[in-house]
Amino acid sequence: MLAYFRAGFQSAGPLLLGLALLLSGSLALAGVEERLDYRYYEVPAQPGESLRQAINRYTPVRQDGQVFHGYTRWQVRWRFYWFQEASGRCRMERVQVNLESEITLPRLSRGDASQQRRFTSYLEALRRHELGHVDLGRQAAHAIDRHLAGLPPQPDCASLETRANAGGMELLRHFQARERQFDRDTGHGRSQGAYLED
Repeated sequence: MLAYFRAGFQSAGPLLLGLALLLSGSLALAGVEERLDYRYYEVPAQPGESLRQAINRYTPVRQDGQVFHGYTRWQVRWRFYWFQEASGRCRMERVQVNLESEITLPRLSRGDASQQRRFTSYLEALRRHELGHVDLGRQAAHAIDRHLAGLPPQPDCASLETRANAGGMELLRHFQARERQFDRDTGHGRSQGAYLED
């Protein structure tokens, strides 16, 4: 029987800082700053108990009446700084994009040797699947960075902000859809070995 888990996302809207810089020159790209954290929940398996049953009992990851063993949340936040010319024309000066990801996984705190062996193999596959979700967040962050950095000058700063944020939100929606497809394609990781039989 399939052990259910789900990776999801949480994407934050833009954090704007429309700052008229006094400096001019080419656009300074800082690249994407990333942070990945792990959060674990304890699973004290009983002797003779299946791992699926044990993890199902202790997982905090529950959604729409389903129980999952792993979960990934990522957020992309961006800031941009612009320069307004005397004519009113506005152009990007600097872009800052941050990706924060958190993976929730089980940790077997008790169990016999057989349970430990099976859990080690399962956890490796589950982590690999969840890192696939992190990679989609990374792709989203880099796509947003390129979008913001590549925006041509606009007639005014309001137009620049509108185009910048609308494009960023559109890219987030695109990668959120790709995440849902990733789970469908992998059976929530089953095809990657992240499943437990009774």
